[in-house]
Amino acid sequence: MDSQTSQPSQASPPPHTFQVDLRGLVDLLSHHLYSSPKVYLRELLQNAVDAITARRAEQPDAPATVRLYAEGGALRVEDSGVGLTESDVHSLLATIGRSSKRNDGLESARSDFLGQFGIGLLACFVVAERIRVVSRSARTPDAAPVEWTAADDGSYTVRTLPHEARAEPGTTVHLVARAGAAEWLSEERVRSLARDFGALLPYDVRVGDEPVADLPAPWDRPYPSPAGRRVALARHCHDLFGFTPLDSIDLDVPLAGVRGVAYVLPSAVSPAQRASHRVHLKGMLLTERAEQLLPDWAFFVRCVLDTDSLRPTASRESLYEDETLAAVREALGERIRSWLTGLAAGDPERLAAFLSVHHLGVKSLARHDAEMLRTMLPWLPFETTDGRLSLEEFAQRHPVVHFTRTVEEYRQVAPIASAQGVGVVNGGYTYDSELIEALPAVRPGTVVSELDADTVTAHLDTVDPAEELALSAFLGAARARLDPLNCDVVLRAFHPLSVPALHLDDRAARHEQARAEAEEQADDLWAGILGSLRGSTPRARLVLNHLNPLIRRISSLSDPDLIGTATESLYGQALLMAQRPLRPADSALLNRAFIGLLEWATHPDPGRDDRR
Repeated sequence: MDSQTSQPSQASPPPHTFQVDLRGLVDLLSHHLYSSPKVYLRELLQNAVDAITARRAEQPDAPATVRLYAEGGALRVEDSGVGLTESDVHSLLATIGRSSKRNDGLESARSDFLGQFGIGLLACFVVAERIRVVSRSARTPDAAPVEWTAADDGSYTVRTLPHEARAEPGTTVHLVARAGAAEWLSEERVRSLARDFGALLPYDVRVGDEPVADLPAPWDRPYPSPAGRRVALARHCHDLFGFTPLDSIDLDVPLAGVRGVAYVLPSAVSPAQRASHRVHLKGMLLTERAEQLLPDWAFFVRCVLDTDSLRPTASRESLYEDETLAAVREALGERIRSWLTGLAAGDPERLAAFLSVHHLGVKSLARHDAEMLRTMLPWLPFETTDGRLSLEEFAQRHPVVHFTRTVEEYRQVAPIASAQGVGVVNGGYTYDSELIEALPAVRPGTVVSELDADTVTAHLDTVDPAEELALSAFLGAARARLDPLNCDVVLRAFHPLSVPALHLDDRAARHEQARAEAEEQADDLWAGILGSLRGSTPRARLVLNHLNPLIRRISSLSDPDLIGTATESLYGQALLMAQRPLRPADSALLNRAFIGLLEWATHPDPGRDDRR
């Protein structure tokens, strides 16, 4: 026998059951899962509608009614649904998380139901301190009615009632308002919430004697004419969203089970602003803040639709991100894209009105969609030296489509380029440079070129060499003054005559300028690193207009200091004219030049004739 005595195996401890603090769960529901106490009514309507759906699955001719009665801080909701037996009550109502949709062979038909999470009735504790349910089963007609009463402390009682307590199958839910929540159970609030949540429900839902549903949906109703339909939908949009739309777009995607309408906003909005849409699930309002329903570029519309294919989250206040939602998003985007191409083909006036407000959204779409860009070319507006034109019209006028990447660059060159007959498009606005560069792909033969300082300078007339040589001393003094700013001085003749000087640079010059400034402020280590990044040292240019009378007078000066002060003044004025942001060094230069000119004006040289 072995010397070591074997140890007896220890028995596994019995499993324990989670204990649920119902009050804590109610707090979780009210403050974290649901956005507002108002969802309690949606859950009641949802349970009633699902009960009717379950009964009609077995009895197609069964009545389909829901009645809500609110009075004195109490609410009663009656439905003609499938009802419950006593065993159903114990297994469903008293077990958190279990849904009736998972029972009795109905799992395969769950797509017919609105609720699938089994926690809906608990939402009523957000506004009520007590819930009483009286139900009679349609599946077991001989079973007695059963009463389930629950309090918000987690306790409940179940008892059977006499048959006359409820003669017909169905369920009645009684709520008693908790302290401070009576307003949520008032008749006016119940009526308002029922209309909001249940306007598209397919059953007979009433608050008292007043119908809740407003069917068919506005987009499915017959109208005497297209114009009458547009007016009716515009009224619906104003009632729903608070604005009168520019137009409405039908959203009919049968394969995705989607029907609805998109309303075009009458004013421009930021592309970064998250659009909120209203989504009904099988007629029940799911959310009025669906953000992921449309592609990001379609920020110029607000939608309201009904679907039977999309999945809700556990709170049933937003949509579950899955392949179905992605497919619906793509299909709705394609519907809006088709509307745009239809306007371009058949209604240019409405398209022009739309683009005057929402051209940014269409540009966002066109940069990723060559066909859309080709369709919109005659319509999308761009800022150019020939005025506000489409790229198609601009390309017809100019053999080369020159463009700038920033608004500042455009402002520098636009007046001068226009006077020299060079057409330039401002590509500094959102998406514009991308669309300009894509132009050759949709308009074969078009030449697109980014405009830089060399190109502009090349289009300006040179000065007679003899005249420029005579001004070499002046140019030398001017260049010496601006050399610390990495700016060259060149002399050209150009129109308009009223422009004395033009400041030209490009991205390479600005990058080098920023690198040089950083190098001056860095320690030895970083200065060495930044110094190693120095390339061919591109420089900005101050182009002096030899045709301008002021430049002619300044160029006749002989005092190097006065020439330098005048050059600094011209440099600062050129920056201001281009609406370029001023660096600290530029601001200091402007102040220095201004003071210098004041000193020169108030302390003239003794030999100068003051009478001039």
